[in-house]
Amino acid sequence: MQVKVFITPRKGILDPQGRVVEQSLRTLGFKDVTDVKVGKYIVLNVAAPSVAAAREETKRMCERLLANPNIEDFSFEVEGE
Repeated sequence: MQVKVFITPRKGILDPQGRVVEQSLRTLGFKDVTDVKVGKYIVLNVAAPSVAAAREETKRMCERLLANPNIEDFSFEVEGE
């Protein structure tokens, strides 16, 4: 099953990349853009027997390696949900 993982900085955590992107967009004339966050997008293929098993395994991957729980939040979508 294909899993799409989205990782973003937690609210209140300094995001220098997001700040630079926001300032650059404003410089280009996109004045309505605020609070830009730059994160990670990861696509995984997980050989799991069910959607529930894929969700549990993906959650463990995020907690143990893919996301830093101190400064990042994560969410994911499992194909077929």
